[in-house]
Amino acid sequence: MWPRLANFPRARDWPPAERRSQSARWEGPESPPGRAPAGIQVGGWRGTASGLAGRAGTRSAAGQPRSRASMRGDRAARRLALPSLPPPPLLLLLLLLPRAGALHPEELFPYGQSRGDQLLQEGDDESSTPVKLASPLRFYEAQFGYLYVGTNGIISTQDFPRETQYVDDDFPTDFPAIAPFLADIDTSRGRGQVLYREDTSLAVLGLAARYVRAGFPRTAAHFTPTHAFLATWEQVGAYEEASSRVPPSGELNTFQAVLASDESDTYALFLYPANGLQFFGTRPKESYNVQLDLPARVGFCRGEVDDLKREGPYFSLTSTEQSVKNLYQQSNLGVPGVWAFHIGSTSPLDNIRPATLGGDLTKARPSPPLEQSFGPTAAPESDYTEDNLDYYDENEGEVEYPPSEPEDTWKGHSSIEVSFQPKAESRPLGGGISLPDSDPASPLPQLTASDRPLSPETESATLEPQTKEGRAPGGVDAPDLNGAVESSEQQGNRSPASSEIEGDSPGLTWGAPPPHAAGPSLPSEEDVPPAHPEGKAVLNYPVLAHTPPLGLGRQVLGVEDVIGSSTEVFTYNAANKETCEHHHGQCSRHAFCTDYATGFCCHCQSRFYGNGKHCLPEGAPHRVNGKVSGHLLVGHTPVQFTDVDLHAYIVGNDGRAYTAISHIPQPAAQALLPLIPIGGLFGWLFALQKPGWENGFSFTGASFTHEMEVTFYPGEERVRITQTAEGLDPENYLSIKTDIQGQLPYIPANFTVHIAPYKEIYHYSDSAVTSTSSRDYSLTSGAINQTRSYRIYQNITYEACRHAPRHLAIPATQQLNVDRVFTLYTDEERVLRFAVTNQIGPVEGDSDPVLVNPCYDGRHTCDVRAQCHPGAGLDYTCECASGYQGDGRSCVDVNECATGFHRCGPNSVCINLLGSYRCECRSGYEFADDGHTCTLISPPPNPCEDGSHSCAPAGQARCISHGGSTFSCACLPGYTGNGHQCTDVDECSENRCHPSATCYNTPGSFSCQCNPGYHGDGFQCTPEDPSSGLKPCEQQQRQAQAQHAYPGSRMHIPQCDEQGHFLPLQCHGMTGFCWCVDPDGHEVPGTRTAPGSLPPRCRPPEPTQRPRTVCERWRENLLEHYGGTPRDDQYVPQCDDLGHFMPLQCHGKSDFCWCVDKDGREVQGTRSQPGTTPACIPTVAPPTVRPVPRPDVTPPSVGTFLLYAQGQQIGHLPLNGTRLQKDMAKTLLSLHGSIVVGIDYDCRERMVYWTDVAGRTISRASLEPGAEPETIINSGLISPEGLAIDHFRRTMYWTDSGLDKIERARLDGSERQVLFHTDLVNPRAIAVDPIRGNLYWTDWNREAPKIETSSLEGENRRILVNKDIGLPNGLTFDPFSKLLCWADAGTKKLECTLPDGTGRRVIQNNLNYPFSIVSYTDHFYHTDWRRDGVISVNRDSGQFTDEYLPEQRSHLYGITAVYPYCPAGRK
Repeated sequence: MWPRLANFPRARDWPPAERRSQSARWEGPESPPGRAPAGIQVGGWRGTASGLAGRAGTRSAAGQPRSRASMRGDRAARRLALPSLPPPPLLLLLLLLPRAGALHPEELFPYGQSRGDQLLQEGDDESSTPVKLASPLRFYEAQFGYLYVGTNGIISTQDFPRETQYVDDDFPTDFPAIAPFLADIDTSRGRGQVLYREDTSLAVLGLAARYVRAGFPRTAAHFTPTHAFLATWEQVGAYEEASSRVPPSGELNTFQAVLASDESDTYALFLYPANGLQFFGTRPKESYNVQLDLPARVGFCRGEVDDLKREGPYFSLTSTEQSVKNLYQQSNLGVPGVWAFHIGSTSPLDNIRPATLGGDLTKARPSPPLEQSFGPTAAPESDYTEDNLDYYDENEGEVEYPPSEPEDTWKGHSSIEVSFQPKAESRPLGGGISLPDSDPASPLPQLTASDRPLSPETESATLEPQTKEGRAPGGVDAPDLNGAVESSEQQGNRSPASSEIEGDSPGLTWGAPPPHAAGPSLPSEEDVPPAHPEGKAVLNYPVLAHTPPLGLGRQVLGVEDVIGSSTEVFTYNAANKETCEHHHGQCSRHAFCTDYATGFCCHCQSRFYGNGKHCLPEGAPHRVNGKVSGHLLVGHTPVQFTDVDLHAYIVGNDGRAYTAISHIPQPAAQALLPLIPIGGLFGWLFALQKPGWENGFSFTGASFTHEMEVTFYPGEERVRITQTAEGLDPENYLSIKTDIQGQLPYIPANFTVHIAPYKEIYHYSDSAVTSTSSRDYSLTSGAINQTRSYRIYQNITYEACRHAPRHLAIPATQQLNVDRVFTLYTDEERVLRFAVTNQIGPVEGDSDPVLVNPCYDGRHTCDVRAQCHPGAGLDYTCECASGYQGDGRSCVDVNECATGFHRCGPNSVCINLLGSYRCECRSGYEFADDGHTCTLISPPPNPCEDGSHSCAPAGQARCISHGGSTFSCACLPGYTGNGHQCTDVDECSENRCHPSATCYNTPGSFSCQCNPGYHGDGFQCTPEDPSSGLKPCEQQQRQAQAQHAYPGSRMHIPQCDEQGHFLPLQCHGMTGFCWCVDPDGHEVPGTRTAPGSLPPRCRPPEPTQRPRTVCERWRENLLEHYGGTPRDDQYVPQCDDLGHFMPLQCHGKSDFCWCVDKDGREVQGTRSQPGTTPACIPTVAPPTVRPVPRPDVTPPSVGTFLLYAQGQQIGHLPLNGTRLQKDMAKTLLSLHGSIVVGIDYDCRERMVYWTDVAGRTISRASLEPGAEPETIINSGLISPEGLAIDHFRRTMYWTDSGLDKIERARLDGSERQVLFHTDLVNPRAIAVDPIRGNLYWTDWNREAPKIETSSLEGENRRILVNKDIGLPNGLTFDPFSKLLCWADAGTKKLECTLPDGTGRRVIQNNLNYPFSIVSYTDHFYHTDWRRDGVISVNRDSGQFTDEYLPEQRSHLYGITAVYPYCPAGRK
């Protein structure tokens, strides 16, 4: 529990401090210099706008706005054919030059019908005819000769399925896909066009080659494509529902995909011009009234790889809307809007390999800063994680450049070859870079202005010549490497001398980037590194072990490794190094992994900071939990305490750190008041950062050791404090243990401690930070004021990643400014408190305060969960931290679990946290080594199951497991022994049978059989009665005749008929009396007559009325339902005279017949075809021919099963007990053009009912084979959703969220009545309790969600639940447990309550996105929109027990259970 902080000063009470935000964005007239890890220090290159002739791309050298003609000239200049570049690092340096402008639309590959493009038919879901390629291309490991282009921003090697099977689903698809922008695109009504062609022109192949070679300078340095396939989506729109009142959206997208291939390799280029992406995702068609926007998917997937439908490799580039927005603003080869990928090869290619050269994140451009860096989503099989391509932090002034390509390390070497002619004549480039002439033997042609269109159909350009040799347009000098050259526009800024530049090279001249672009816009033909012809020198630039620390004010570009001046070749063995492929799981989930020459390193993604293994969101509050133990001597009093609680709270955007330690015993708590460094550690860790400086957590992450030794004066008491950080817990709280040992000076209880603001100098080296300082503190009590001091030595050790060149750039010293120091202890709370405000920056002396941006001194009004971004002067903007949303002044948590933007995999659940989330494996699963994948927990070995036990054979003994590898053996009944050896018991020797029976011993058992003349079971035998088998009349007659033999007997001898039954008239042969008897021979009272009189008239007894049989009752019910006269096609059971089912049953007057058993159940396999009558005699084998049912109907099986709605079909999922029989699931009913939402079942007539929001109808269908769907309500509906059937009253109830009504009607649609039409906003689920006559429904009104109830007549309406609910989508009433239960997509809970609203309890609190729910016995079954499946939950334990994911993935809606009987429930 976080202790109260009421005694801490409020933020507005603190005076301004001179602090600067870590995330400062430079938008003033001069941007600060940038930094890279290490490498070449290029003279004259400064990150200021003035040094680049004004703000990049928009202003001239003098800072004035540039004319349109000038900018057109700039574009023309960029089209100049560049001279041939040597291989890296020079090419890398060229590509890594900052580029402010995005790709212009005219810089797309040429397209248009005049170019030979085919035009895809306009529409919502169109697919091209197969395009036969002149030369097959490779995709992954396979080769394909045909391509298909789809409307929805996708290319495939096979025809597309229906768009609902892949457009509204997540990556990967189950078919091969190349997706530059997979979304629900619609070109109907002239909204854009899709063009495609195969091209072999030299201009297109040359441009493609230059892009590829620029992006893959190692592996594709000589790539020469022979064929290219181009697909262009021009001004296409998103699908929208047609409306006469709302005009179509004006947001249109333009993008292009180019596949370039030679005989062995295929590369893909995705191009997104400036302003080409105006919408970033589309809404799923089946989301109906749930507002879900699915970001466009960009990437590649192989599809299902075998008959087992196993998922193949895939590579996903986008996962959020922001990542889609970044497509045209960033790049992986240095040209914003252009992305390159190696997608197929004859050589082994495990997955897609992206280019990794560029990623222009400089902020010296007029556009606003990006909110979030861009990174691809990794496939499980891929070497890349989701943000693997996000190699750069967005910290202004510090841009990190990664290795040029991941495959460099795969090849096991990292030498960088630069080829040039030492004395070749140089000529300047259009971009101000002078390089040698191109190789005349280059196989690719020069791409002139005529080859580059300004529009799809126009290809003219005006070239702007250079002003003079050695100078780029705009007046920026091109300094030589051997001397310092000053910019003509900036004479006060000196370029570095030759000694500052690594790797002097004769004849190599560098210049500033062109003023309009600050870097290359497109690679020219000569960008491609030529081969090494004879006579050319090859220089191998080695990796240096040491590089001087970077100085402020100069920009350093690092290319893969640090480049030294030595010309000797430096080599190393990288065969055994650790790589990202096998160790990326060590990185934070908010980090990406990068391979370097000697190993891998983790780097936090943009908007996060840390050491890569631990990353926290910038701007968000941070929390620390821990324990404190101590063994102290306070004065002369020993004090010991163990594991008392420590909590800290840090406001990240202004550097405030609060620390509270509870229950430290006195007098130690009072004596610890001066030791601010205990809480000061958290101030240093999360200090507010001045631009270009880093706080402690950026170095240490969440794993380090902080050791302090404090000596107090004047008494020289000494105490040692050790603080050990143990990582981040699942909620991203830093865990820390503190141990305090030594002696403290005694401080009386009535004294307070005051410490003035102070500064500390921290010295940084590899994996260690040290600090030494002295501090005064005053003790005050009334008029008493004493000053004391202590000296503190601090040593912080941590594990740094030594493989990246970044660690070389750590500044030697940083200064921590600590302001507003506060320390307090109260006996009432027993809480020791520290508070400090911290700022980290350069070492500086005392100076007069100056007016600074509010972001730097904490005077801003941003939310504590937001970053402050400084603007010009005192302007600033606020941006919510990652994991939060809002305007920056107010930020609320983003529920990643509800929105689906999380990475929890299968068999895991997502748990939302403040600013983040965590994944937990479901019961029976555990995290794999990667920390993300949940794998099935292997059960411990069971000798009884694996057969490793030593028990006797299974027929003689049983094995009893006791857990682990222990077991015992026991002989089965009928055997004796120790369980390991068992022998048969001879029961016959024990005389267990009747004496008149014979015993037969068998292995493990025995049997008894009565001897002849006896009957019984062998254990009891009785003599057989000779009269057995006679009728009662015959038996009485025989007994009377036997008695008649005795003298004097006057017994009546009954008279029997031929069948042995009593004759109705009986007369005594000796007395003459006569009387009537019933069938049992009993005299009928009042019928006896005297001798000599007429005998009575005895009639046969009237038969008693027997009860109606099942067959007769079923027949009567159906005849009543049919109105007395069934149609020829309606089934009526056929019963015999005794009411039994006739063995042969037929469907009406048709020839469809089948056999039934005595209970009327169909005998499987006996249903015949017309004209064939099955032989319903048990001794005759029935025919095997079965009738063919309707093609869209599959009759359900007998037993309990689930029915679920899935868009255009109703699915059937059998249950075996409570387990899902997934292998027997099938489609029950296909309803094309429908969206089935609500579904319920009438158990009396075996009818399924459903609502259709597409057709605005309510329909039903019998579960009998051959039954046709019947629409029973087709008017007065807008969005019918929930549906409930009352099988007792033959009534149905439904909700309509379009009309905000609840209605009811008879099951045939008659007697329709509106129950409620007020106080409803979004009514959805509805349930009925027919036994008690109650109706329940949910309303997921986001402002006031609720669950209501009323009588079935609409009376006594009242709110049942309206607290702690969010989106109550599903509702069910269990007639057996009398529980009303609901599934909430907002709170992620499954809860139940009694019908009166009492006894509420949570069953499960980790649901994904439930839609509908039903209960059966002790289980719940709900449909889930995140999993697109049916999930079962145990009612008693709350555990997830099973999951069914239909093969065709789309949203599932309603669900209901079908019983073989009508549940009666109980009151």
